[in-house]
Amino acid sequence: MGSSYRGRHKLRRLQKPAVDKPIDELLKGLRPKPSASSNSSYREQSLKIHGLICAKCAREFEFKTRHLLTVHHKDGNHHNNPPDGSNWENLCVYCHDDEHSRGILGDYLRKAKEDNT
Repeated sequence: MGSSYRGRHKLRRLQKPAVDKPIDELLKGLRPKPSASSNSSYREQSLKIHGLICAKCAREFEFKTRHLLTVHHKDGNHHNNPPDGSNWENLCVYCHDDEHSRGILGDYLRKAKEDNT
């Protein structure tokens, strides 16, 4: 009982594998390749189709601020990405947040009304 765990078992040191390629090249090989249905692909497609403008507040964006535009799926299904963009609308981050929080607020108000009656 007096002996420690380390005393009974020798610890092995981990050795770095011999690598011929720089780490950047190795990581690049691990990253998934963008496919036709990937997020960045349909986002770029929506920005080209609908332009750099929010469909709700009509705020216009420049190329350098386009990261503030998001793609909202009208039917709520992020897998439904038709090539014509009919299920998408570009919303600024503020309007997109508002769009998704409306349901939460409505549920809260509906429950509060039921509790008061």
